[in-house]
Amino acid sequence: MKVNYNNNPRDSKSYDTSRLREEFLTEDMFKDNQIVSVYSHIDRIVVLGISPKDTQLVLNDAIDNKAFGVEHFLQRREFGLVNLGGRAQVTAGTETYTIDHLDGLYLGMGTDNLIFRSLDTNQPALLYCISAPAHHSYPSRIILRSEANIIELGSLINANERVIRQYLHPNVLPTCQLSMGVTSLREGSVWNTMPAHTHERRMEAYFYFDIKPKQVVFHLMGEPTETRHVVLRNHQMILSPSWSIHSGCGTQNYSFIWGMLGENQTFDDMDFVDMDVIQ
Repeated sequence: MKVNYNNNPRDSKSYDTSRLREEFLTEDMFKDNQIVSVYSHIDRIVVLGISPKDTQLVLNDAIDNKAFGVEHFLQRREFGLVNLGGRAQVTAGTETYTIDHLDGLYLGMGTDNLIFRSLDTNQPALLYCISAPAHHSYPSRIILRSEANIIELGSLINANERVIRQYLHPNVLPTCQLSMGVTSLREGSVWNTMPAHTHERRMEAYFYFDIKPKQVVFHLMGEPTETRHVVLRNHQMILSPSWSIHSGCGTQNYSFIWGMLGENQTFDDMDFVDMDVIQ
């Protein structure tokens, strides 16, 4: 398990490119027949990439629960995932869920014995997952792509026409603090989340996908007057502390999964940055 520690924005100003990538970026979230896990001290988020290509993967075999002071991983946590690959089967306790491409799953606090399988080894599942500390056990359920709360934003003239699908959101189902969704830019658009904002009350993680070979996204981060960029490629994840903007511009249209946790779940609770201020 990769561990990321919190960062003071005053210290982060001095990071060079390699240090920024070391502190915030995970380059390989999906590895065949492995569970990749990242534990960040920023609001205690855990991000996982689960790739059961031709064997089942058991979460308890991949996570050292002693690191969390629990008997099993979700004893005091909740869990959300989006499937970016072929059909998956997830066993959680006594329940079994079949998750299609771009469908989601929420598992409430206390769920144990998580097992992940691909139903077709020729089209293996790719499960991107986020876990947050929890205080209450809400019901587990599948969230179909068609059941997500849809928001359309931006315009082609500003190169930011996009569709936001909110999977874990109060308008869809109750969670303790975890919010999660997918943003897809329409063809001809390349900018996400610009004008930029920060979340003083929440942190966020971005996972980029649908980026073709030889294409990249320039992810913008840092304080509004001390911006930095990190180049991301397909299936890479970057953490965004509450003090940092989180925006990006690609060399083509692309998609990303966003996940948030912190003080509230109000999607529009953002500290917007005027375009005349950002530097």
